[in-house]
Amino acid sequence: MQIFDISRRLQNGMPVWPGDTAFHFEVSSFNEGSGTVNVGSLQLSTHTGTHVDAPFHFDDEGKRIIELDLDLYIGPVRVVDMIGKDRIAAKDLLDINLDGIERVLFRTLSWQDSTNFPDMIPHIDADLAPFLAAKGIRLIGVDVPSVDPIESETLEAHHSLHENGIHILESVLLDNIESGDYELIALPLPLVEGDGSPVRAILRLP
Repeated sequence: MQIFDISRRLQNGMPVWPGDTAFHFEVSSFNEGSGTVNVGSLQLSTHTGTHVDAPFHFDDEGKRIIELDLDLYIGPVRVVDMIGKDRIAAKDLLDINLDGIERVLFRTLSWQDSTNFPDMIPHIDADLAPFLAAKGIRLIGVDVPSVDPIESETLEAHHSLHENGIHILESVLLDNIESGDYELIALPLPLVEGDGSPVRAILRLP
């Protein structure tokens, strides 16, 4: 079975949200010294690389990562091209068949220089969440760091999606993925108090 890795690589120096914890990995115990094993240590934000947002990220009363249904992050998904859009609105999906679809990944290809954090990104328009909810969508993914504009302080898209029962997967890597139908696997870590979690996201052909 063919597997497509849509996770962004986690490595020192990678771009993170401005002001967020920088990613750092080091081998803290070496086989050469211990005579047994190499052991690494990590420092990172819960929103590093490809990650899911828990509602607690933007709502103090929202669910933490450990409380989310895992079946949200495993199952059929449709990859939809939104290349060239500066925002994704309901009108952009009027001609796209979403019957029976619960998960959608929006492929914008707008983050061209992955070594730098983007200044501007396509974002989710206010009218999209209720439109998707009416179609039965439970999870959306984007190939940029957020569903909201970088400069947003109100996070209207996050809140609108949450109010409509739609969960969020961010920073997937869709550069080499064609639009169409796949199986998604993007499981979060079991972080008891987590507001988000990095994931190893893959697509498989059905």
